[in-house]
Amino acid sequence: MDRPPGPSVRLKLTLSYAGFLLLAGSLVLAAVGVFLLREGWFQTNEQGAWRVTPGTSFVRGFAPLAAVVMACLLVFGLLGGWFLAGRMLAPLARITHATRTAATGSLSHRVRLPGRQDEFRELADAFDAMLARLEAHVAEQRRFAANASHELRTPLAISKSLLDVARTDPSHDTGEVLDRLQAVNARAIDLTEALLLLSRADRQSFAREPVDLSLVAEEAAETLLPLAEKHGVALVTDGEITPTVGSPALLLQLTSNLVHNAIVHNLPERGSVWVTTAVRPTTVLLTVENTGEPVPPQLVPTLTEPFRRGTERVHTDHAGVGLGLAIVRSITRAHGGTLTLTPRPAGGLRITVELPTAGARPSAA
Repeated sequence: MDRPPGPSVRLKLTLSYAGFLLLAGSLVLAAVGVFLLREGWFQTNEQGAWRVTPGTSFVRGFAPLAAVVMACLLVFGLLGGWFLAGRMLAPLARITHATRTAATGSLSHRVRLPGRQDEFRELADAFDAMLARLEAHVAEQRRFAANASHELRTPLAISKSLLDVARTDPSHDTGEVLDRLQAVNARAIDLTEALLLLSRADRQSFAREPVDLSLVAEEAAETLLPLAEKHGVALVTDGEITPTVGSPALLLQLTSNLVHNAIVHNLPERGSVWVTTAVRPTTVLLTVENTGEPVPPQLVPTLTEPFRRGTERVHTDHAGVGLGLAIVRSITRAHGGTLTLTPRPAGGLRITVELPTAGARPSAA
């Protein structure tokens, strides 16, 4: 925003300090002057009558001294005010420098203002925290863009190769080429739809209405029951009525992603998945727990990043597009909730989604 130039805050504070100092000095000198005037100007004659005489002590002694004092107060107020204002505003100069540095794209710079806690330190700490979150978000978005480009390029490259083969080898089985093209195209469509869903959740562009999370869990489990039976996984649902507010479609997608991941990332045989819901005083819980191979604790924080997969737990026939838990995290944040991933000691994961209950105010994501 273009603004006309004006006096600096330091100059304004300096003039304010000097002005208040002059005002205080003027009041003191005025009080002393009034006293001297009363003593020097009003006297009585031999008959006891009041008469006015020149206040020689005031005119000859006090008035010049008062002028010198006021001049000294003015100089002292300006110099002292300028110095004190500079000391007081020094933290703002550091914050301004950090802001300009961040505006150039250097998000790693921090204010790190020393000293005890006060308003300036609170502002600097809040600014540092904002820069840290912004830096992490930008880094995540860059990784997301690079990975999305790679993931989208792969099916396109495969399609081009298949078409080149079909063009150069007319005797090649066209049915096989069409089948492979259909599979590659289906994967590209799934990836595109997942990206759109992720973007929709991040923008929070959805209508909110009352939702019973237990019914959503039952619907997701019923839909994915054939997949669980195919993988030899026992799917168990349990819980109580869990009223919340949000998008039924997005919450169903969240639950379906969790249950689907729990099924396909499981033991080769005789695996189990438990889907439970619970109510707390101000929140509702959806927990999806599964058996499986042990998950290294250092791998857990990366599982919710886009296109990050726990490769040691992925079956090649159901690798997905790498956005399942990323979508879950975005939907959870959009609903003011929290997502917690915990490795099970016996193997597998326990994933808990905590959302505000119906009537509770969602927390800031």
